[in-house]
Amino acid sequence: MNRINSQRKALQATLFPSGIPRLWCPTLTHFQAARTPDPERTQSHLTALAPSVKGILVPGSTGEGWEMSDHDIHLLLSTVLDAAAAAGIHVLIGVLKTSTDEVLACLESLEPLRTHPAVVGVTICPPKGSELSQETLHASLAQVLACGWPTALYQLPQVTQNELAPETVAALAAEFANVILFKDTSGEDQVAKSGLDFGGVFLVRGAEKGGYAPWPRTNGGPYDGFLLSTANVFAPELSEILRLLDSGEQAAAEALSQKLETVVGAAFALVGEFPHGNAFANANKVLDHCRTYGDDALTIEPPLLYSGVRLPPSFIVEGIALLQAHGLLARPRLHRDRGTELL
Repeated sequence: MNRINSQRKALQATLFPSGIPRLWCPTLTHFQAARTPDPERTQSHLTALAPSVKGILVPGSTGEGWEMSDHDIHLLLSTVLDAAAAAGIHVLIGVLKTSTDEVLACLESLEPLRTHPAVVGVTICPPKGSELSQETLHASLAQVLACGWPTALYQLPQVTQNELAPETVAALAAEFANVILFKDTSGEDQVAKSGLDFGGVFLVRGAEKGGYAPWPRTNGGPYDGFLLSTANVFAPELSEILRLLDSGEQAAAEALSQKLETVVGAAFALVGEFPHGNAFANANKVLDHCRTYGDDALTIEPPLLYSGVRLPPSFIVEGIALLQAHGLLARPRLHRDRGTELL
């Protein structure tokens, strides 16, 4: 093992003494008003995730991170970090900016949080632009990685309009020991499928299409784990898929995977034409609201988006019907008054 890979392995062991979590979640941001996080709802959400999810991305696309200013990000982190630490959940801070200068400025503002016990690093994307060459993407990311933060590279062509080639990811991993994780939400999986040596970088799949059971290494797939928007809603089921695969129960894992894929596809289709927010956040907010409140979900105002727009009640009606049809409207996590957890 070469020096960079040895340094990465040591860094990963320091950050994750019990091993890197295989199931990560880009958590929803719960709002009590436009741009104002809801601390109570955030705490209950983390409590619900904690048994199955030991790593979260805050804010990711699902958390409406692309819309947030640096001030908004700090406000959200002030709500999340201590709660995550108390729940034993690791946090990757999402630095979702479209230019290198914006990323660098945000990292500088986050420096006081580097030593927070919940923080294990940051997540960054390449700069935005379909015209950017691989050389330009490499140079931009190298400039950010030189800051020294433990970093997850995030492949998100739906936003950045470009895609890191496997060779670019391998080159960055060979140069920087602080590349600890790589997330791919493209749905093409070119990096993971390439067979290149990424020097121990932990590979997680973020795409929802294509199901779940086929992708982990325990089922012959190319990924070490998942970082999925739907872990906000289906963390126990996704964790169960990993357990079933570990124990060789492939048929059961594939059946559960197919059920989730069907429900998730329908939920994304439900919100597809909604002109506010993004599908990752909107679909998961609908399903999370339904699973959190159960039959009472219709009597509680639908979730707010970052902008202050509220999702339509019709989405909640259809979300309840969808979950009921597939036996996934679990026991509600909160009473109707939102005050008492049932976990």
